[in-house]
Amino acid sequence: MAPHRSSWDAVCRERGLSEARSHVAKIQQCCTKQHGLVLRAKKARLSGPPVSPWPESNWTAPQEFIILGFSGWPPGLRVLLFALLLPLYLATLAGNLLILGLALAEPALHTPMYFFLGSLSAVEVAYTLVLTPRMLAGFLLPPGGQAVAPATCAAQMGLFVALGGSECLLLAAMALDRYLAICRPLSYPQLMTTEVCWAFLACCCMAGSVLAAGLTTAIFQLPFCHGGLVNHVFCDLPAVLVLACGNRELQEHVLLVACLLLLVLPLFLILLSYTKVIVVILGVGDAAGRRKAFNTVASHLMVAVLHYGCATAMYARPLSSSSLEEDKLVSLVYINLTPLLYPAIYTLRNRDMQGALQRALSQRTLGEAHQGELT
Repeated sequence: MAPHRSSWDAVCRERGLSEARSHVAKIQQCCTKQHGLVLRAKKARLSGPPVSPWPESNWTAPQEFIILGFSGWPPGLRVLLFALLLPLYLATLAGNLLILGLALAEPALHTPMYFFLGSLSAVEVAYTLVLTPRMLAGFLLPPGGQAVAPATCAAQMGLFVALGGSECLLLAAMALDRYLAICRPLSYPQLMTTEVCWAFLACCCMAGSVLAAGLTTAIFQLPFCHGGLVNHVFCDLPAVLVLACGNRELQEHVLLVACLLLLVLPLFLILLSYTKVIVVILGVGDAAGRRKAFNTVASHLMVAVLHYGCATAMYARPLSSSSLEEDKLVSLVYINLTPLLYPAIYTLRNRDMQGALQRALSQRTLGEAHQGELT
């Protein structure tokens, strides 16, 4: 029995060694695979384009996106923000609708400058309606964020870019209008006709829409491997783009080109136009005329600085240097505060708009008094 038992022990030891070797080989294979993933992640962060470290077999499109917003903040603070921002939202709608109504109804405001101002207010109303209601609703919803379908997220992103881009180009058109009115006064009536104004408006809206469609399509063609948690108050471009897998270099280049066309180029044209306007104002005219022209130029420049300053700080930078938490806080400014300042600046600093508002109020008062006498 001893030889048989000895041989049996040898077989068991051999089998145990074989299983141990197999287990060690599996561990080495797993470690090698994990080490390769880590190296890919480091290489993507340090030198290469933003490539996901996960294998392509794990890239899946999310069934829905979750807009986190400020859902992680304390409930009391979110209710306080809702109570503060809701009046701003209503005031923004009322102010821009007032400017649009006066530009349409008041014959004295049927000029190219107020045509563009009314168009800018209409774009601002649509821009506010796209972003603000969902952001306000997020303050009152339970923690966890708002679930939206990918098509809804893409539509919100596209409308945001289209309306924001149209607004950038409209501000440039307004600067060109002021340049022609002050620097080319004799040819201004022939140059800025009603047909030309409508053509400018159509070109601004079309250019913004084309860039929005191209940029949104380029982003949503990417696969998403980091889930659907959008760390923002809406489907903003950087917040969605960081969730994408694969090579995002093309999409980042498209975003930079869009910033160049919608931010840098219009801002350059605005500064160039108003520089020439200021030079002309300083050289001709009396003190009253110079004061009126300066007031108009100052209000337009103030709006341009507010708009382009916020937009440039948000988008004209590499994606790797952006902070989504900081972007969320900045979004409270350009979604709620900046649109409210537009009607305040244009109505409080514009005598024509103030006169039109006073005439409209006086006509309404007279109409109500006349109706009261008849009854």
